[in-house]
Amino acid sequence: MKYKRFEELPVWKDAAKMAAEMFRFSAQPVFRGKGDLANQLQRATLSISNNIAEGFERGTTKELITFLYYARGSAGEVRSMLAVMELMPEFEAIRPQIQIFKKSVESITRQIRGWAQSLQDSNIKGQRYLTEQSRATEAQEKSQQAFLEKLEKMARKSRGL
Repeated sequence: MKYKRFEELPVWKDAAKMAAEMFRFSAQPVFRGKGDLANQLQRATLSISNNIAEGFERGTTKELITFLYYARGSAGEVRSMLAVMELMPEFEAIRPQIQIFKKSVESITRQIRGWAQSLQDSNIKGQRYLTEQSRATEAQEKSQQAFLEKLEKMARKSRGL
């Protein structure tokens, strides 16, 4: 499936949801007197979805990959802060929530890693490089693939599979 807008991306949706939840979570009184921890958690979490969005909008695969790695870096920052919080006795009461956030950010990290890897393995240069010729070639390849899949399905059906 091709996504036309970053808002359609499952990984962006997960990251944006986590950022919104992090703002609510870090507003708890336990964060008072902990320096910039709440603010840094908010900014790093928000940075994940923002970098996914910015990379998507850049129009080249190379830039998208770069911003996906920025997003992964921000996710690592969030995981690090959550791990430190788990070591602090004053966060004992919210440890279950911390663990939920850790699982969420780990899932987002895996999604970003998989997407970046698939982009690195592809020969797609990005939207900025699309021409009428490349669009026509892509459409023809898709049509051929659909036809071959249809033939294979018919062959399986005729064999009784």
